Amino acid sequence: MFEHLKFRDPTLAKRIVEKTHEVAPKRDTVKICHVCGTHEWTITHYGLRSLLPQNVEVIAGPGCPVCVTPASEIDEAVQLALKGVVVTCFGDVLRVPGSEKSLLDAKAEGADVRVVYSALDAVKMAEREPDKEFAFFAIGFETTAPSTALEILKKPPKNLSFLVSHRLIPPAMELLLGIGDLHIDGFIAPGHVSTIIGLKPYEIFPKAYRMPTVVAGFEPLDVLFAIYMVLKQIRDNAARLENEYVRAVSWEGNTKAQELMHKTFKIVDGEWRGLGKLPSSAFKLREEYSTFDAREKFGVKISRARDILPGCQCHLVMIGKIKPTECPLFMKACTPEKPMGACMVSIEGTCSIWAKAINTSENKIA
Repeated sequence: MFEHLKFRDPTLAKRIVEKTHEVAPKRDTVKICHVCGTHEWTITHYGLRSLLPQNVEVIAGPGCPVCVTPASEIDEAVQLALKGVVVTCFGDVLRVPGSEKSLLDAKAEGADVRVVYSALDAVKMAEREPDKEFAFFAIGFETTAPSTALEILKKPPKNLSFLVSHRLIPPAMELLLGIGDLHIDGFIAPGHVSTIIGLKPYEIFPKAYRMPTVVAGFEPLDVLFAIYMVLKQIRDNAARLENEYVRAVSWEGNTKAQELMHKTFKIVDGEWRGLGKLPSSAFKLREEYSTFDAREKFGVKISRARDILPGCQCHLVMIGKIKPTECPLFMKACTPEKPMGACMVSIEGTCSIWAKAINTSENKIA
């Protein structure tokens, strides 16, 4: 308990904030981009933005795995469910809108859609009900991909297949740097992903783009110190890759998890909701495991898909170009109870986080 609370110590937070104000460049707005839904929750829940110098802005990138899953892949899961396949998925996937329907809509129409906490849960269900076909909707970044890979390598029951929708974080960070009117001065990289992939995949950002990059944990002091580290690099006109989350992240990462992913998946170009196709940003099952591919097994085909509903600006929120409050639908036509965009659905979605902060006002570090 003490170990947990010391990363929320108000006295230490005050000292870090003072140091942040000391090193912050005295110029126009400095934009630091994080790429993690949990970071956004911490920043918003504890009101960290209010503690920063006025010219320091922390924006949220595409760090919510559910939010970036394209409508076409939600449509695939819905199509499977309506074909009579038992679709298993994480809870925050249920209400994510597809082109026309969500999985919750399909369930309301009689489809068998079940919430699971892991791929292993789907394996156990398939074993218990061998007369039914099951599919696990495998969503997530590099954090959850190893657990999917593990169950596939263990040769699951023949009545279980996988709708693989895993995405990779570094290509999304690189995409942000290619958006001409989106100025970024530094990155805070996600801790969860980094425990798996390590630091090495982020080398490109300081080396090729001269972009200060810091891997951070998820407690308030983690985030505040990461912001300080980025600002210090900017002040010193330096661009380095630094690790704030030393208690969990190493240079090489989790090599066993990386081996599992390499054995099971190949890296391909992938669609991201509202962002288009990103090179080398998705996982696909290797040929030797194609019998577990739900797309091939059931002939799933989607001809057209619609990522963003009229008026929704999720795609701009996901790249940090606008704040949720700048979307005309935010907390009007689009609410946590009736979400129109994926960013309002998941607990890691920026719009959902901001909506809850507005409703609860629990955003003080204390």
